[in-house]
Amino acid sequence: MKLLFDQNLSPRLVASLADIFPGSAHVDPLGLGTASDDVLWNYAKDQGYVIVSKDEDFNLLSVARGFPPKVIWLLLGNCSTQVAEDAIRAEFIAIDAFGQDLTVGTLVIR
Repeated sequence: MKLLFDQNLSPRLVASLADIFPGSAHVDPLGLGTASDDVLWNYAKDQGYVIVSKDEDFNLLSVARGFPPKVIWLLLGNCSTQVAEDAIRAEFIAIDAFGQDLTVGTLVIR
């Protein structure tokens, strides 16, 4: 599963999670750091990414449009990159199951 990290998350997550999510990317190096949610949504859909964001916007798009792409919504508040990484690692099994579940478009991680 490839993750696409939104602007509100650190680009360092790509490297720190590469052992469990190879092929992941952050929007900044892709030139999408200031792109609209619609552009990111379509990019993720076309490229086979799961969007990871701290914003509700992508969850709302998933509800309105369906999926793909799938969305991982991090409800962690203002936190360090390490806390975000730890939360994602702690939920690896749930994230993997979510990626294979054809009935769910958003996974919330707290």
